[in-house]
Amino acid sequence: VSDLRPSALPGSLDVSRSMFDLRSPPHRFMKRYDSFSSVPSSTSSRKDSQGSNRSLDTITLSGDERDFGRLNVKLCYVSSVEQIWITVLHCKDLSWPSSCGENPRIHVKGILTLPKPVHFKSSAKEGCSDIEFMETFVFAIKLQSLQAVRLVFKIQTQTPRKKTIGECSLALRELSSEESSHWLDISPPSK
Repeated sequence: VSDLRPSALPGSLDVSRSMFDLRSPPHRFMKRYDSFSSVPSSTSSRKDSQGSNRSLDTITLSGDERDFGRLNVKLCYVSSVEQIWITVLHCKDLSWPSSCGENPRIHVKGILTLPKPVHFKSSAKEGCSDIEFMETFVFAIKLQSLQAVRLVFKIQTQTPRKKTIGECSLALRELSSEESSHWLDISPPSK
């Protein structure tokens, strides 16, 4: 676990990290994201500017604000065959309610929010804070249809009963043939 408090970092390092190596040639479809969310860094910086000089270990979180973890996915659109490739890589720092037990079986359910929604589901893995899925799902859908929809992920337990423990989503406006990697903050399930 990295200590992200400002006092622990050498002066030359910035807490905000890019997922992509910025020394490589710029790519049209890549954006810089900070390490805490999938919000572009500039937006996040504005939003966090008021509390940015507080130490992280003095902030107490209420139940709704606690960290539910993050989901790492990769997306690619192969225009020659009109296919979207969705790879669910892994969940990091995942937490779940104690009512689900110590090690529930967990899977990721994906939904493309088209007029006729497309559903897919990863295989179930034993619950732990870091779960690797490494599963790719391929769907033949026209790019124009995808650019107006969202890709929603629901993190669900299978045992003792099916329950959504968190969710996250991603707009598909900027799909390209170049594979893009995304870290999505998992939020409590919507009511």
